[in-house]
Amino acid sequence: MSERILVVGEALVDIVHRSNGQIETHPGGSPLNVAVGLARLGHPVHYATRFGHDPHGEIIREHLAREGNLRLTPGSDTASATSTAVATLDENGAASYDFDITWDIADALDSQPVGHLHVGSIGATLAPGAQAVLAAARAAHASGTVSYDPNARPSLMGDPVTTRAQVEELIAVCDVVKASDEDIAWLYDGQDIEPVMSRWADLGAALVVITRGKDDTHVLLGSDRSRESVPSAPANVIDTVGAGDSFMAGLLSGLLDLGFLGGPAQRQSLRTATLAQLQPALQRAVGCAAITVARAGANPPHRKELVEGIGR
Repeated sequence: MSERILVVGEALVDIVHRSNGQIETHPGGSPLNVAVGLARLGHPVHYATRFGHDPHGEIIREHLAREGNLRLTPGSDTASATSTAVATLDENGAASYDFDITWDIADALDSQPVGHLHVGSIGATLAPGAQAVLAAARAAHASGTVSYDPNARPSLMGDPVTTRAQVEELIAVCDVVKASDEDIAWLYDGQDIEPVMSRWADLGAALVVITRGKDDTHVLLGSDRSRESVPSAPANVIDTVGAGDSFMAGLLSGLLDLGFLGGPAQRQSLRTATLAQLQPALQRAVGCAAITVARAGANPPHRKELVEGIGR
């Protein structure tokens, strides 16, 4: 079994326009945020992405260099330009995005074995890199475990029917799938959450988790179709940028610590686990998200920041 944790997906710079007229720049991209979140929670992470040697690329490079547990794969920093996302925040701190992104990941992927692979968002659906991401997920599924967050971006992903087919192709080789209720509403034309969760379990996911903002998170086990609602932790919301990614990192961190991710034996343990056994991972996810929404930008917590009783 390989112990290597690999995150694959876009790195970009968020240009944040706040409702008071203030403009800020932050390194971002859903997979980048998950990689940083995992590293801060104590997990050595390899990150395959694409950004350039330009001012925006330097923001990303400096940000990643501060994370002692995070290592870029060779070829990740050789793009001709760095992608950006303009995030406009409303008075409640919720973000809408406008992207300028190109995505070609082949040069940053290698053939080293993977214990756990996480993929998601734009990098899993945007050509030409999406096919390489799918191939990486299929390869990792053969010898390790795989997680996925669709993190839908309608302005980039285009037709939801076409994107849904791509999403389901990935879910078929995934062990853990986490999405938001907004993702499901766009991908499945307003369908209820519960039947979509069941569909994803039918495709092969062992654990399906759907976040719903400040409302309860819905959880489904693929093995016996048992369900649970997990309350969100109280938080003073500054903005929601990166909250879902922080939740994802906390969930994966908890599952890794519990021995439910990392290889075939861990996959089997996950597929026979009970909801009670998964509670520590779910609580860590909720705790990480609560800390992140209480501060500006995508800023996931370090393990030492997790308060007693929430997200340990």
